[in-house]
Amino acid sequence: MADKYDAPAIERKWESQWEADELYHADETSSRPKWYALDMFPYTSGDLHIGHWYNYAPSDAHARYKRMRGFNVMKPIGFDAFGLPAENAAIKSGVHPAIWTIRNIHRMRAQFRLTGVGFDWSREFATCLPTYYKWTQWLFLQLYKSGLAYKTLAPANWCPSCQTVLANEQVIEGRCERCESLVTKKNLAQWFFRITQYADELLRFDGIEWPEKVKVMQTNWIGKSTGVEIAFHTEQGDPLAVFTTRPDTIFGVTFMALAPEHPLVAKLTTPEQSAEVEKYVEDSKRETEIERLAVGREKTGVFTGSFAVNPLNHERVPIWIADYVLLTYGTGAVMGVPAHDQRDFEFAEKFGLPIQVVIAPPEWHGEALTRAFTEDGTMVNSGQFDGLSSSKGKEAIAEYVEHHGLGQRRVQYRLRDWLVSRQRYWGAPIPIVYCETCGEQPVPEDQLPVRLPVDVEFRPTGESPLRLSRTFLHTTCPRCGGPAERETDTMDTFVDSSWYFLRYCSPHDWTAAWNPEKLAYWMPVDQYIGGIEHATMHLLYARFFVKALRDLGLVSFGEPFIRLFNQGLVISGGFKMSKSRGNVVNPDDFVGTLGADTVRAYLMFLGPWDQGGDWSDRGIHGVYRFINRVWSLTLDTCERSAPEGTDPTAERELRRLTHRTIRRVTDDVERFRFNTMIAALMEMTNALSRYGDEKAAGTPAWKEAIQSLLLMLAPVAPHVTEELWFRLGLPYSIHQQAWPVWEESLVSEEMVTIVVQVNGKVRDKLIVPVETTKKTVEDLALNSDRVRRYLDGAKVANVVYVPGKLLNIVTT
Repeated sequence: MADKYDAPAIERKWESQWEADELYHADETSSRPKWYALDMFPYTSGDLHIGHWYNYAPSDAHARYKRMRGFNVMKPIGFDAFGLPAENAAIKSGVHPAIWTIRNIHRMRAQFRLTGVGFDWSREFATCLPTYYKWTQWLFLQLYKSGLAYKTLAPANWCPSCQTVLANEQVIEGRCERCESLVTKKNLAQWFFRITQYADELLRFDGIEWPEKVKVMQTNWIGKSTGVEIAFHTEQGDPLAVFTTRPDTIFGVTFMALAPEHPLVAKLTTPEQSAEVEKYVEDSKRETEIERLAVGREKTGVFTGSFAVNPLNHERVPIWIADYVLLTYGTGAVMGVPAHDQRDFEFAEKFGLPIQVVIAPPEWHGEALTRAFTEDGTMVNSGQFDGLSSSKGKEAIAEYVEHHGLGQRRVQYRLRDWLVSRQRYWGAPIPIVYCETCGEQPVPEDQLPVRLPVDVEFRPTGESPLRLSRTFLHTTCPRCGGPAERETDTMDTFVDSSWYFLRYCSPHDWTAAWNPEKLAYWMPVDQYIGGIEHATMHLLYARFFVKALRDLGLVSFGEPFIRLFNQGLVISGGFKMSKSRGNVVNPDDFVGTLGADTVRAYLMFLGPWDQGGDWSDRGIHGVYRFINRVWSLTLDTCERSAPEGTDPTAERELRRLTHRTIRRVTDDVERFRFNTMIAALMEMTNALSRYGDEKAAGTPAWKEAIQSLLLMLAPVAPHVTEELWFRLGLPYSIHQQAWPVWEESLVSEEMVTIVVQVNGKVRDKLIVPVETTKKTVEDLALNSDRVRRYLDGAKVANVVYVPGKLLNIVTT
C-alpha cells in the first residue's frame, strides 16, 4: 500500500531541488533548437490571483512539453513595475512608490515559486530599476534622433482623478481604465511616437501565427480607408476639405458638418448663431471621443449660419457643427449625404434637412427612403454621371475631381500617433532638456540613465511631481553648458513593455540594451501568451517598436512574436471575480492543502483555455482525487513482477491504449487543448486500474504505460510526477526526459467485419474498428439502407450481438 500523497511537502522538496540544480536555466550554447516561450509579464500589484495562475500554469505546461520534445527552452520572468497604482498608493498612504513596488515584487516572487512554473529566474528584472529604464531612455533617443519621437501641442485625454494624460486605448467607454473616472480634454505639449508611419506594414501579418480575432482588431484599429479628398469652399472663400470613401454620392450632399474644435468654426459662425454655437462647443469639450462616436447615440448639432458650395453641382450647402465629427480624424469636416449614410440620415431627419437620393436601390421609382441606402446601386440625380454603377461612378468622379483640380485620391487611417507623455513621477523620465539658448536638447547617451529623484511630493496637482523637485528639474545644457531644465513628463508604461522581450536575451548587460549575438539566437519569441485585451495596445506597440528598431539597424527581424495565444478568463459562480461580489478565489488557500499540482491541473481541466471557465470548489477536489489515483496506481504496482502466463492479447491491448493516449495527448498539448489532454490521461488512469486488477502489472507493457502516463502528466503536475519518477528509480529529472512517441502500428485502428442479420438472414456487412461498442454497431446497422428495407416499419424486439462477429436484429 502506497504512503499518503503529501502534496505541500513534495512540492517544497522539488522546488528547492530544481532551484539548486538551476534546472530551468537556459543558455545559448545548447545544440538543441531554441524555443523562446514568453508570457506577458505581470504588473506589480502585490498578490498573484487565480487569473495569474490561469495564464502562467498552462503556458508552463506547454513550455515543459517543448523541452521534453528536444527544444532549448527559455522561459523568463520579470516585472512590469512602473505605473499609476504605485504613485496613487504613495498619495494615499505616504509609502514611496519604489518601496511599495519592491515589496510587491518580493511577495509576488515568493508566490510565483509556489506555482511550479519553470521560470529561468536568472533573467529576472523590473522595469522600474535604473538598469532597465536606462535602456528605455536610450531607445527613446534612437527614435528621437530618427524623427520617430516628437513633441507637439495637442488635445489629450485627461483623467481628473489620476491627474494624468491617457492614451486613447486607455479610455474605456469614456472613463479612465484605471479608476473609471470620466475623462475630459486638455491641450498640452505632448510627446508622440510616429506609429502612423508604419500603418501599412502593421496591416500585414506575414510569417506570424496569430489568432484571426487579434488580426482583425488591429486591422480595424488602424482603419485604413481609400478615398478622395475634395475641396469645398465656404461662401467667404475659405477652403473646406473633406475626405470620402464614397465620391459617387457627392451630388447628394445636403449639409456639411464640422468638428466643434475645427479652426474655422469661430469665423463661420454668424452673430445670430454665436451664443448657441459657443455653448455647443463648450459642452463638446466635456465629452470623450468614445461618447461622441457611440453607436445609437442621439445626434446633436448646431447651424453656424454659413454655407459652403458643392464643387460639382455648385449648390449652397449649410454648414453645421456636430460632435460626431472629430478634428483628429480625417480633415475634421464631413460632407453630409443623408440618403446614403445612416448617421447623416438620422442627423438630417432630426434637423429637417433635405434627403437627396443619388444612388438608386434596385426597383427604386423615386419614393422617399425610410433609412439610408448604403449599398452599391446606380447613380441618379448626378448630372453627367447618371446611369453609372457605384463602382464606376467612384472612379469617374475621382478622375473628374483630379482633372479639374478639385481634390485628389488619398489614403486615410484611423490610427493616430502614439501619445507617450505622462504627467506622473513613477515612470521612465524622458531624456530631454530645455535650454533658453539652445532649445530642446537630447540628453547625451553617456549621461543615461536620467534617474528619478527621491525628493518628490506626491499631491494631486496637474503638474508632474518632478517639477517640484529642484534636484531633478535644474540641470545644464549638454550643448552650451548653460542652465537648463529637464523634461518633467515620464513615459507611458507601454513603452517599457514594448521592448522587454528583447532585454530578456541579456538582462544584466550594463553596456548595451541587448547583446546582438544572444538576441540573434533567441529572437523572435516563438510562443507569446497573454490576454486579447492587449490587442490594440501592447501587441500593436511592440510590433511598431520592433519594426522601427529594424529600420534603425538595431535588430534584424520585423515581428516580435511568431505565435500568439490568448487565454480566456476564470470566473466564479458565473461572474467575473471581484471583491465586491465576494467571489475572489485565493489560490494560496488551495496550494496549502491540495497542492500546486492540483490547482494547475484543475485550471487546465476547466474548459478550453482560450474560452476560460467557471471555478468550482467541488471540481478541484475531483482533480485532487485523480492525482491521488495516479499516486496510488504507480506506487502500489511498481514492485510487482510480471505474472506467469501473461496473455499476449491483453499486453497488446494495453500497449495500444498507451500509444493511442500518447498520440491524443500530444495533439492536444500542441494545440493548447489542456482540458481534453487531462481527460485523456484520466481515461488512461481508469483503464490502467482495470488492467492492474487483471494482473497485468509488472509486465513490460505495464511499465511502459506507467512511465508514459507520468511523462505525459509531468508538464501539468510537475512535482508529483517528479516524485513518482524518483521513486521508480528512473533518471533525474523527469522534466529532462524525452516526450513519449507512439508507434504507428499500435495506433492504427484494427478493423473487423460485422455480419448484420435481420431475423437470422444476412442483410448487410459493416466494417468497423475493433473497439466499436455494441451501441455504435447497432446504430450503424439500424441506419443502413439495406437493413431498413427489411425492417419495413416492424418493431425491433431484440438485438443479439456477438462482439467482433455478428449482429442479429429480431423483429415482431
